[in-house]
Amino acid sequence: MSRAKPDNPFRYFNSSPEIIRLAVMMYVRFPLSLRNVEDLLFERGIDVSHETVRYWWNRFGPLFAGDIRRQRINRMRGFRHWRWHLDEMYVKVNGEMVYLWRAVDQEGEILESYVTKTRDKIAALTFMKKALKRHGSPQSITTDGLRTYGAAMDELGNRAKQEIGRWANNRVENSHLPFRRRERAMLRFRQIRSLQKFASVHANIHNHFSLERHLIDRQTYRERRSAALAEWQFLAS
Repeated sequence: MSRAKPDNPFRYFNSSPEIIRLAVMMYVRFPLSLRNVEDLLFERGIDVSHETVRYWWNRFGPLFAGDIRRQRINRMRGFRHWRWHLDEMYVKVNGEMVYLWRAVDQEGEILESYVTKTRDKIAALTFMKKALKRHGSPQSITTDGLRTYGAAMDELGNRAKQEIGRWANNRVENSHLPFRRRERAMLRFRQIRSLQKFASVHANIHNHFSLERHLIDRQTYRERRSAALAEWQFLAS
């Protein structure tokens, strides 16, 4: 018995998949507003409203991000020499401060993003369980001096893996910068649910196009950039 073909996610849309992918990539990857994306598409002969761009990224952003995440998890399955860096950042949602927890590996790729209203032991434990279940157990986990991490690790039984240093967590601190630029362009968030959704989508798409440009020569960068764009074109196709 043959397996049924998966449904085409673009089948009810008049616009081509290439245009939808371009709009989603421009909005999520770069610090652009919805109206900026609308204007840039119009310059390319594509006449869509900013509300259409909003609908597209809400509909297809999680789909593309999920494909990227699954591919990366499959490639890294069984790799246990990871060094993780954990940190939380303040984000204002409709005037209220919430916490965006981030797990980043030694290469600067964002593994997990999770939003909570508090940063107590329960929040840290939920975040760490989610990251460990999806990505497996790392060799070491670097955190700042927040005692919440230690309490959560005691309950998980991996306190011996924790490392704390004054500058040891710069890797995850630097990973916050692209998100901060996007936050300013979006004029902040109005709902925790929208923050959680965008943070997860942005993290995976940022990983896909993060090519360590400052560490490689121009030719290698061009080859990696072309490969990343080609792979993006095949997402959800």
